Amino acid sequence: MADANARRLRQSMTPQEIKVWSQLRLLRSQGLHFRRQAPLRGYILDFVCFSRGLIVEIDGSQHGDGAQVGHDGRRDALFASEGFLTLRFWNNEVDTNLNGVIETIFARAMERGPTRPLRGHPPHEGEG
Repeated sequence: MADANARRLRQSMTPQEIKVWSQLRLLRSQGLHFRRQAPLRGYILDFVCFSRGLIVEIDGSQHGDGAQVGHDGRRDALFASEGFLTLRFWNNEVDTNLNGVIETIFARAMERGPTRPLRGHPPHEGEG
């Protein structure tokens, strides 16, 4: 079910996700391989670099109080407990400062260095 949802989401990426994805693909030359709309632990993640333990989420707008904040917090805590760092950017950030978003992603990925793969997910399986 998660794989079917991921396939559907890959076909319906937002304009901001498309912008970020086009730039993340260029980071392959730097050894960073991201996977888009990756199903993991019952969630569909916008972008994941398994070899660096880095998740990138692009959200429509900043959340106020409410259910979405709680959902994101629980999900981010789950992945943090498994060694992942989640970076969250808003659509308006991508629209107004795409280069800054990509520079932040690249810098954080390089700070982290290569990590051990998550059980069941070799670092380059399906990435890119």
